[in-house]
Amino acid sequence: MSDTTPDPPEPATPSPPEPVTPTPMPKPKKKRTPNLALRRLRAGFKPSRGQAIVAVVLALVACMAVVQVRVNRADDGYQNARREDLIAILDGLGQNTRRLESEIAELEERKNSLSSSADKAQTAREQAEAQVRVLGILAGTLPATGPGVRITLNDPEGKMTSSNLLDAIEELRDAGAEAIQINGSVRVVASTDFVDDAPGIRIDGQKVTSPYVIEAIGESHNLAEAANFPGGLVSEVTGPQVGGTAEVNEQDSVQITALHAPEEHRYARPAPSPTK
Repeated sequence: MSDTTPDPPEPATPSPPEPVTPTPMPKPKKKRTPNLALRRLRAGFKPSRGQAIVAVVLALVACMAVVQVRVNRADDGYQNARREDLIAILDGLGQNTRRLESEIAELEERKNSLSSSADKAQTAREQAEAQVRVLGILAGTLPATGPGVRITLNDPEGKMTSSNLLDAIEELRDAGAEAIQINGSVRVVASTDFVDDAPGIRIDGQKVTSPYVIEAIGESHNLAEAANFPGGLVSEVTGPQVGGTAEVNEQDSVQITALHAPEEHRYARPAPSPTK
């Protein structure tokens, strides 16, 4: 037998310890602090009653300021006008005022005459006849005579249009013309129409050609000033757009003989007098 002693077992090598992952600590929650600036800003968008009233007042003041500026701009046309133009405008306004005052005085005199007359029927009849004559002149159904102007417009190149002639009539009416005729054959009334019909212009269906002679009854000086007003009839006809000539003559007596044939109204009827 052999004496054999077993070798002692080798000591086991210990395995390295596994690394331990530290558990993260929870972060402390931040305390929410109010933002004073934001709170003040929000509070500013909630106006108080007093602030609302002040805002409304300021808006009204702004609107009034805008209106005033527009009015001032509208007046600039008169501020930049020449002294002669302003005098002509004032003359026209004064003439219209005097005409209206005369009509008021005439109506009051008629009323007093009817109230005090012994034969009221005869007085009323006479006044009605006088009114018919006046209305006949305005309607163009009766001839008329009186002071006024005669305006001669030459259009050698045939450039005048119906709008040019209509502008002339409107200027004379604004200056107080009471009766107007053109070329001695056409009576101009409220319903007169102007249509281009080159060469020439058709007025109430009747064609007229150059020279155009406009005769108007009224205050002769005012009518002449209206025709010669800068930018008015004479300036328009003698300007480059037409290239014609214009002659304005004040007359002590103008004879309006052309008559307008009234047409029967198809739709309009006299309205009944209001009862008191």
